[in-house]
Amino acid sequence: MTWKLLSQCPAPEPGRTEHDNPFARRSFLHALEASGSVSADTGWTPHHHMHDSGAIQPLYRKDHSYGEYVFDWAWADAYARAGLHYYPKLLTAIPFTPSTGPRMLDADLAPEESRLAIASWIEQLPDTCHREQASGWHLLFPDKDLLAQFAEPEFILRKGCQFHWFNRDYRDFDDFLGRMTARRRKTIRKERRRVAEQGIEVRMIEGSAMTADWLARFYAFYHTTYLKRGMRGYLSQDFFQRLCTDLADHTAFALAFRGQELIAGALFFHDQQTLYGRYWGCIEDIDCLHFETCYYQGIDYAIAKGLRRFDPGTQGEHKIPRGFEPTATWSAHWLAHREFHELIRRHLRQERVHIDAYMAEAETLLPFKAQGS
Repeated sequence: MTWKLLSQCPAPEPGRTEHDNPFARRSFLHALEASGSVSADTGWTPHHHMHDSGAIQPLYRKDHSYGEYVFDWAWADAYARAGLHYYPKLLTAIPFTPSTGPRMLDADLAPEESRLAIASWIEQLPDTCHREQASGWHLLFPDKDLLAQFAEPEFILRKGCQFHWFNRDYRDFDDFLGRMTARRRKTIRKERRRVAEQGIEVRMIEGSAMTADWLARFYAFYHTTYLKRGMRGYLSQDFFQRLCTDLADHTAFALAFRGQELIAGALFFHDQQTLYGRYWGCIEDIDCLHFETCYYQGIDYAIAKGLRRFDPGTQGEHKIPRGFEPTATWSAHWLAHREFHELIRRHLRQERVHIDAYMAEAETLLPFKAQGS
């Protein structure tokens, strides 16, 4: 059964628990919809699917590929050159969130329930895409359990690379630096001192402690980041306000102050295992402030909270010398036009060879001391 809006979906069954992952919670997706950040007007038409199990699969009818972070613009161009329409397409993903995780809401399913739900979805795909006049269906950043239910050649599997930090039972930030070469320790300490020397204090603020003034200021920072690239931010101010109400226990902000003036900030989400860094902005360029606010404050926070991993977002080779390790991400794709499906699948097999080589090279650039040294 398909529902247009999350607010129209039936309430979860009694006793069914939500995921700990902040992005797989109804409140996160509802904040996107209720704030107008996700709608037909923005090219993200909600079309959520409810499985017989009662679990909700986020589903969107997309008229473009913005905000996905698995880039398929070349596929759309190839369709256009062949006189075919790539849009609309169907997408199961968390909007604007390139983070690996669950892709079912209210899904404390037994393994067999999950398998049957996905098998039913796969069986219905041709009819679903035909009914919606969609070129295909795309699943972005699924966790490993969900990904395992999709296989080639029926599906196209695409590999990507991000850079994540892993907590190896560090006592504090200095303990983390102790794993690094002397040169990298010195550089990072210098970067952190440089921020303080410019009269900047960075504080980690829980979502529940954010004031209305700070939040309005942060929203301005967020938009400034996009404006520098000639774009507008995807998210509305109301969305951020809803986060601090409905997901306060899963959010934190690194706020940078010069005296009493708030000049920069970064938003983080977290669950019991992982810290997720997402949005950043500032009103002036200050040496090393981005590293301090987006990375070092996050590492400090993860260690203090006993979190096992820090996912700071997509791209960014500058993360490697700061201890963020290459980490594979995946997506699965099904195209109704089977000739194009096979052509793209073969191309991505070649792309995967390059991704593997890239990740192997990145491993050699990590700043950690050799084991035993």
